[in-house]
Amino acid sequence: MMRFTVPLLAAILSVSSAAAQEWSQVSTPSPGPTQVIGFYSAGCIQGAQALPTEGPGYEAIRLSRNRNWGHPITLDFIKRFSEQVRAAGQSPLYIGDIGQPRGGPLTFGHASHQVGLDVDIWFERQPGARRAPAERENPRLRSLVRSDDGGIDDTVFTDQHMALLRMAATTPGVDRMFVNKWIKERVCNTATGNRGWLRKLVPWLGHDEHFHVRLYCPQGNPQCQAQASYPDDDGCGEALALWFKRPPVQMPAPGAVVKPYRPKLPGACQQVLKAP
Repeated sequence: MMRFTVPLLAAILSVSSAAAQEWSQVSTPSPGPTQVIGFYSAGCIQGAQALPTEGPGYEAIRLSRNRNWGHPITLDFIKRFSEQVRAAGQSPLYIGDIGQPRGGPLTFGHASHQVGLDVDIWFERQPGARRAPAERENPRLRSLVRSDDGGIDDTVFTDQHMALLRMAATTPGVDRMFVNKWIKERVCNTATGNRGWLRKLVPWLGHDEHFHVRLYCPQGNPQCQAQASYPDDDGCGEALALWFKRPPVQMPAPGAVVKPYRPKLPGACQQVLKAP
């Protein structure tokens, strides 16, 4: 289920420039201490580390993409969060894209995920025993939103999804999480108790099969560019209503020309890309 604007389509589907191809063809991280350079959608990472293909409470999927690389704080978040989910009695998580070995623009799928501080976590779980990595290339990944985009699919959505989002949003280090507008609305309408964590759920296109966790810039990474802050309220008012009344991001017109997205990377990223 994908609904994108012309600029967003460019960012997600047309990052097939020579520069993006260069970054995607590098199969190993650059040497040196781990450092985030630039912004989430225009940057790179030196000294990235690979997430193990599986661990207590999680399984990494689509490993053929070689996008299971990130900053150590991201890998720590995944491991801690997965353990928390397991302790809550939930099934193991599917962990999707983090970033490429040296970060940088991706040829498809994301405008962000460039600095090792983003991670996709799927709502679907693996029933039964663990499967080998090769068998996790094309798992079933159901949407929580109805196929007509008319609301939450209550045959799929459960209280466990609500608990999952709450646990993630209240985990230290999480800046924000991108979810589908219908998921944000359901959480707004049903969350009880302390609702402070709702502000971290930001509506965005897609994100109906998975949620996207973005972490704060880590300390000791002076070249990491933080994202602008957002309101302190729960985000359940006008900011959410806008997505239903006058969406800030809309579908392109049929036949619209989509220009390739070419992010301007910091100069230091060329050293990361070209390092042996």
